[in-house]
Amino acid sequence: MLVLRDDADGVATLTFNRPDALNALSPSLFGELRAHLESIAAAPDEIGVVVLIGAGRSFSAGNDLKAIQAGERAPSAYFQAETLDLLESMPQIVIAAVRGHCYTGALELAIATDLLICGDDVRFCDTHGKFSMVPTWGMMTRLPERVGPLAARDMMFSGRVVGADEAVRIGLANRSVPADELPAAAAEWAAQIAASSWHTLSHEKAMMRQLGERTREDGLRWSREESPGTGPDMLERIQAGFGR
Repeated sequence: MLVLRDDADGVATLTFNRPDALNALSPSLFGELRAHLESIAAAPDEIGVVVLIGAGRSFSAGNDLKAIQAGERAPSAYFQAETLDLLESMPQIVIAAVRGHCYTGALELAIATDLLICGDDVRFCDTHGKFSMVPTWGMMTRLPERVGPLAARDMMFSGRVVGADEAVRIGLANRSVPADELPAAAAEWAAQIAASSWHTLSHEKAMMRQLGERTREDGLRWSREESPGTGPDMLERIQAGFGR
C-alpha cells in the first residue's frame, strides 16, 4: 500500500509509504490518498482530525517525474488538484507533519491542510520553474494566502529552499520540533485538537472558508445570523469542563 491509514481515538493518520522514493506523489499514490480522504470525509462522527506524514526521512519529494516519464496517468485531468480541494474542504481538521523534503507538488499538498508542524530538518521548495512547469494544483492561490504575496513570490520565482526557522517566521508552518520528535509531537497536537468539540471544529473550518469570500461587513453579519449555534453536547461539556 502506498498510503497507510491508522485510526485511534478520533484521529486518522495517513502515512505516505514510498520511503525509497522519498514518497514521490505518483498517480497511484494519489488514488489511494483520495480513497482514504473520501472515506474519512464521509465519517465526521468517527474521525475529527487527520494527520498526514511521510514514512522515512521525507514528507515527499513532490510530483513523481519518473511516473510522468513512464506514462502513468491519473484517472482524470484534474484528479490531483481536485484531491487537494477535497483535503481543504473536508469537515475534519487536517495537520501536515513535515520533515525532510517537501518539494513542489508536496508543497502544494501541504498548504492545502489546515495546520502544519515541521521537523527542524525540513526543506520546503518550489521547483516548478526549474522544470518549466506552471502550478495547477492550487499553489498560486494557497501559498500567497498562507505566507503573503511577497514571500510567495520569493519562493516561487527563486526556487530556493526554505528551512524550518524561516517557515515558522513567514507563517508557512505553525511551529517546528526536532525531526526525531515530529511523529510524537504531531500525534500530541492532533489529540489535543480532537479533544475539542467536533461540532465547533468543523463549523469553524467551514465558516472561515466562506468568510474569506465575503466583505468584512457582510462576514460579520453572516456570522451572527447564519451560525449553526451550539452543539448537542454543550451542556455536557460545560458540566464536565472538558472532553469531546
